[in-house]
Amino acid sequence: MSGSLKVQKEQEKRDLETHFESSYHHSSLSSVSSHSYAAYVSSHGVNTSTKKKEKKISAVSKKDKRAHLAVDKENGVIGYVIPVFRTSHLATQELMESQEEVKEEGVGYVVMRNLFSRDTDFKMRVHKKTRETSMRESADRMTLSRKIHEKDEFQKKMNVDSLTHPPEFIVKPRGQTVWEGKSVTLHCTVAGWPKPRVAWYKNNVVIDAKAHSEKYVTESQYNMHSLEIKNCNFNDTAEYRISALNVKGESSAFASVIIKRFKDEKEVIERPHGFSPEYGVTFLTTIIDKFAVSFGREGETMSLGCTVIVYPNVKRYQPEIVWSRNGVALSPSKWVTMHWSGERATLTLVHLNKEDEGLYTLRVNTKSGFDSHSCYVFVRDADVEEEGVPVAPLDVRCYDANKDYVVVTWKQPAVEGSSSIMGYYIDRCEVGTHHWAQCNDTPVKYARFPVTGLIEGRSYTFRVRAFNTAGVSRPSRPSDPVAAVDPADRARLRAGPSAPWTGMIKFTEEDPTVGVVPGPTSDLAVTEATKSYVVLSWKPPVQRGHEGVMYYVEKCLVDTDTWQRVNPGMPVKSPRYALFDLAEGKSYSFRVRSCNSAGVGEPSEETGATTVGDRLDLPSIPGPIVPIRSTDSSVVVTWGASKEVKNLVGYYIEVSANGSGVWVPCNNKPVKGTRFECHGLNGGDKCVFRVKAVNAAGYSQSTADSEVCIVQAAIATSSAPTGVTLLESVRDYMVLGWTAPANNGGADIRGYYLDYRTVKDGVTSKWNELNNKAVTDTSYKVTDLKENTFYQFQVRAVNQSGVGEASTPGVPLECKEWTVAVPGPPQGLRVLEVRKNSLVLLWEPPTFNGRSPVTGYYVDFKEEDGRWRCVQERSTKETFMKVTGLQEGVSYRLRVHAKNLAGVGGPSESTDAVLAQTRTGTNEIVVDVDDDGVISLNFECSDLKESSQFMWSKNYKAFTDTSRLTIETVGGKSRAIFNDPSVEDLGIYSCVVTNTEGFSASYELTEEGLKRLLEISHDNKFPIIPFKTEMSIELQEKGRVRFWAQVGKFTSNCQVENVFNDNIISQGKKYTMNFDKSTGIIELFMDSLEVTDEGTFTFNLVDGKATGRTSLVLIGEEFAELQKKSEFERAEWVRRQGPHFVEYLSFEVTPECDVHLKCKVGNIKPATEIAWFKDGIEIEEDDEDAKKIGKSAEDLIFDIGKLVIKSEKEKEKEGKMKPATEEIPSKPKISKKDAGIYEVKLKDERGKDTTLLNLTEAGYQAVLNEVFRVIANSSTELKVMSTEHGIILYSFVVHHIEDLRVGWLNKETKISHSERVQSGVTGEQLWLKINEPTEKDKGKYAIDIFDGKGSVKRVLDLSGQVWEEAFEEFKRLKAAAIAERNRARVVGGLPDVVTIQEGKSLNLTGNVWGDPVPEVSWIKNDRQLVGDERYALKFEHGKFASITIAAVSTGDSGKYALLVKNKYGTEAGEFTVSVYIPEDEAVKKE
Repeated sequence: MSGSLKVQKEQEKRDLETHFESSYHHSSLSSVSSHSYAAYVSSHGVNTSTKKKEKKISAVSKKDKRAHLAVDKENGVIGYVIPVFRTSHLATQELMESQEEVKEEGVGYVVMRNLFSRDTDFKMRVHKKTRETSMRESADRMTLSRKIHEKDEFQKKMNVDSLTHPPEFIVKPRGQTVWEGKSVTLHCTVAGWPKPRVAWYKNNVVIDAKAHSEKYVTESQYNMHSLEIKNCNFNDTAEYRISALNVKGESSAFASVIIKRFKDEKEVIERPHGFSPEYGVTFLTTIIDKFAVSFGREGETMSLGCTVIVYPNVKRYQPEIVWSRNGVALSPSKWVTMHWSGERATLTLVHLNKEDEGLYTLRVNTKSGFDSHSCYVFVRDADVEEEGVPVAPLDVRCYDANKDYVVVTWKQPAVEGSSSIMGYYIDRCEVGTHHWAQCNDTPVKYARFPVTGLIEGRSYTFRVRAFNTAGVSRPSRPSDPVAAVDPADRARLRAGPSAPWTGMIKFTEEDPTVGVVPGPTSDLAVTEATKSYVVLSWKPPVQRGHEGVMYYVEKCLVDTDTWQRVNPGMPVKSPRYALFDLAEGKSYSFRVRSCNSAGVGEPSEETGATTVGDRLDLPSIPGPIVPIRSTDSSVVVTWGASKEVKNLVGYYIEVSANGSGVWVPCNNKPVKGTRFECHGLNGGDKCVFRVKAVNAAGYSQSTADSEVCIVQAAIATSSAPTGVTLLESVRDYMVLGWTAPANNGGADIRGYYLDYRTVKDGVTSKWNELNNKAVTDTSYKVTDLKENTFYQFQVRAVNQSGVGEASTPGVPLECKEWTVAVPGPPQGLRVLEVRKNSLVLLWEPPTFNGRSPVTGYYVDFKEEDGRWRCVQERSTKETFMKVTGLQEGVSYRLRVHAKNLAGVGGPSESTDAVLAQTRTGTNEIVVDVDDDGVISLNFECSDLKESSQFMWSKNYKAFTDTSRLTIETVGGKSRAIFNDPSVEDLGIYSCVVTNTEGFSASYELTEEGLKRLLEISHDNKFPIIPFKTEMSIELQEKGRVRFWAQVGKFTSNCQVENVFNDNIISQGKKYTMNFDKSTGIIELFMDSLEVTDEGTFTFNLVDGKATGRTSLVLIGEEFAELQKKSEFERAEWVRRQGPHFVEYLSFEVTPECDVHLKCKVGNIKPATEIAWFKDGIEIEEDDEDAKKIGKSAEDLIFDIGKLVIKSEKEKEKEGKMKPATEEIPSKPKISKKDAGIYEVKLKDERGKDTTLLNLTEAGYQAVLNEVFRVIANSSTELKVMSTEHGIILYSFVVHHIEDLRVGWLNKETKISHSERVQSGVTGEQLWLKINEPTEKDKGKYAIDIFDGKGSVKRVLDLSGQVWEEAFEEFKRLKAAAIAERNRARVVGGLPDVVTIQEGKSLNLTGNVWGDPVPEVSWIKNDRQLVGDERYALKFEHGKFASITIAAVSTGDSGKYALLVKNKYGTEAGEFTVSVYIPEDEAVKKE
């Protein structure tokens, strides 16, 4: 053998060793590699000779081989191999077994296998080569081997066609050097599928974080992993390793941690870390202007950005900026753009889709470490085009692409619409075109679909649409392009050109592989099975020749022997195939045959029985959901994971305002964890939550609603105190002061803890505690200090949640006695009552007064970037000041100086920047005086927390005399009540609401204001008795007069005094009095009014000290009119004692246009006479009008006219509707003969009464107007009817009279009567006829019917479809009429029966009509007659057709017909001819 062949075999052996060692390392990493390798080589029949050994079948199962890899030549177990992870080996083994069925061969391995497994016979020609040539070829072979190895490694990492890939460290942990006592955190990011499991090691010993939680903290979130080592000591110096493992392999990354210790006089001091020797500095990274939680909508563009400050600024050095989403690093694409300006990092998301939702992280890597910032981005659905349809699916991906096949997967949307999603449609689009073609006619319910029928060599993108009963959703974002090529071809294309072949191969005669029938395929399996389809996969045959191979798929029902070819017309090119239209619930077996130009090969081994049905169940309901308060706009929810769920995609969380029933998704991209923070909520809302799981099969049921959770910030630790200053310093103690934290964490500050450390020559010692018990003030006296020693201090606040952040250590302070004469700086500066143009500043006096007491204070202020200016010209003795004249929207800082006789001391620490702006929801204190005269100050706050309190003060100091005020607080309202208002209460009253964003207000009570309030209070204490209703008068039955009034507010002691003309009157024969204290109504009754009763009537009320008075003056004309009405009412009462009219005679028009005269009578007896009169003439019983009079129990009715009118619908049902042009006589229901004066009289022994109604002139016209109103409102909507003459518009009314004014309008213009356009009335039909209509007649038509006052319009738009249908019907009827007029017909002349004696001559002539002139023929007994000597047939002048039969015989008897015909129709005039013999007739007569 030549040297090249030897090198080739050695290369095979090395590859085999490498393959074995790699798989062996992934399984065990044990120390028995050489023996196991020998067993492996023996079991696989590998030998360096040219002979091949048969492969022996192992008696050990594949599962056992993984657990016991040390085997002998007979595959017997000789030893146990220890797994990599002892504690998690069983879990890892189960994970590998569950994922084994989805594992695929790597593309690189397939290429190598195909390359070295072809048994091709060839002859090698050997040439002698020089040493130089041999060395060059050896170098080429080594280069080729390295490229093959690199290509194989690259394909293992980057093969997008594989569903799984081994773990890979995107960001590896960095080694760090820290100082003893500090904490260190190692970070890394791992990618891989299935999701790798990680473990941390210290010097190859597993770290158990749960067992040592005080030392180690591990976190894993979105593929980002971290290990925190707390309070490092020298023993923590080690090499740390993180190992990631999944079914595809294992990967590790290492980082060294070095702990350094420095000692100086037994005090441990801190040293810097993160030093970069390359640049000689330590880089410090600060991220400011951070992006917050963001909300976008599909289709919008969103930008995220942060400003990054790296100190020091080194020339030509830039940090590494890494953006990631959910732990996966992002790269620029058509959807994502990144920009780094040197100061600001920006990420722009172009055309947002739900795939863009997630946790975005900006990581800044420098030579000294890294810094990062993360926030969530929510993408809401775009508005749906049609109400109720689902929103678009998301995350469309393509897998397992072959020559004509690809698997498309997607995720279900969060919102299903008005009904559940019934299925999905998949569309495809060839790259380079814009035409989308639907892939499936029947919607699929699974979120996974195999697409077949692709054209080899072309690239496609896919999208998905969901549909429910309301319609189809918008399409999803298109998938990335995928090429329909063989995976091996794709691998070769990616690998690029290979090294040239340096040998020479010569084949004898012809290629022996030509004409080889392919062998059977292998590893046929059912990879997917659902109700809709079944997917088969297999491996190509080993024996297949050089040409391509295609496949036929066959199926067979279980328990039968009939195999049916599924694709007889076109074999498939890919080793994948999806079968549709299988019977659900039935079991099938499948097999595959390979074919090429040489023929069809043998079938493969058949699969096992596969039952058509869903293998994947819907996920179970997740566990109970628990909401937890987080911030003012977010709530954290946790829930239990769904149990026994396969292929979980994630969870959707929904929120609803309690009681609304409207659910809104919190996330539009499923999350896999069981904890999620729902952002974008409204503060103060009461919300309930629910969650549902989703996998490829669909959604689970939603969990039960959670408990109600108020969107409100949770209690947290406070922020750090600020402004730690030295207030006083003596030889052995110092007094410190500080400002309370800006954010108390939602709970009251309970106290402060202080720490100190010494500073010597710039070196600091450890922090030491100063106080074991929290101090409540914002100042503290530190004792037992060393004189002339420098100290640093830090302060922490404590609240209900715990101890908060420490303040920033200030400059070192020297402990020595102060000798200055001026006072020290004030302390405890606070800002309250911030408004758009003012604020109130409070402070505490300085601890150190100097040589003399403090006599006043000066307040300075400045804008953010301005200079300090004094607020007032003269000092103030108060410890508060209201600063006015601020500019809205500008930030200010303030400080205070104290002064004494020696001068002005130094300034205090300035406040934080305060923005001059009135907060939303800010209220002011409102002063109120209630009805009892109680004076109070009221303050309201709507933004309360659970622990918030209203804190009232006077002159910004706590109350010392609580007897002056009473505080009442209910809900969000607080009330300060003055117990005994006096000059002692003058001052400024303020109220502060704790645990809010500074809600506060004040009210200054001045002497003038107090005086005004006291006056109002007196009026309220001693009020005039109010009257709801002043004194009024009304007339009652019999003319009785009632004076009455109603009191608004009074007590049970209220007394009433009745006065007439200043004289007190009392109850007696003339006056009746009453005071109903339950209603407050006062009454005075008089039976009648006499002349002496003219004057003033008064009610005087006395209720303790309160009085009330109401009067009514009755004099002059007013009294006379009231007296007249009283007498009339008395007369009416007398009238009603006999027969009388309760309602006088009036008229009524019914909906049928019947006119009734009616009146209502009362107190009638049978003997009461009732008489009707018209024009003064009594209507007798035998008169015609007497039949129109009716009577009921109380009503008398006179029907002027009555006509029964049938409705339009009744006419249509009876088929009696007459055409519009036919006149129908109409009987008027009322006419002028009914006009007159009608009168009704009642009379009996008790009395009489009469009523009269004038129906002449105006009265008659009023009746007609009412009739017009009823008719106009009864009109129906306009309808269209076509005739042979034109188009008719018509409306029906209940009745029509001649006096009714009706007008027709076209386009708001009145239509004039003409020969072509006519209008009229037929019965109750009002119509407009348009003869011979044209296009010009289109438009809006209206009928205008007078209704007595205005008009009623009915409008019809005679255009569009209405016009087209009417015009077509007109043309059809017109054509039919013309045809009817001109069709051929026999119009007369022929008898029905002709009796003739035998031998006589018969001559009959028929009159014929038709245009054009018809064709004429004669028929006898259904046979046409032909003119001859016997039958003479004539047709003259186009009108007369005659037949003559000479000498008839009995044979001429029969049925004859004259048949006429033209293009419009045919008609036959039939008659019977009977020929008789005279002798026969004589016999018959005898």
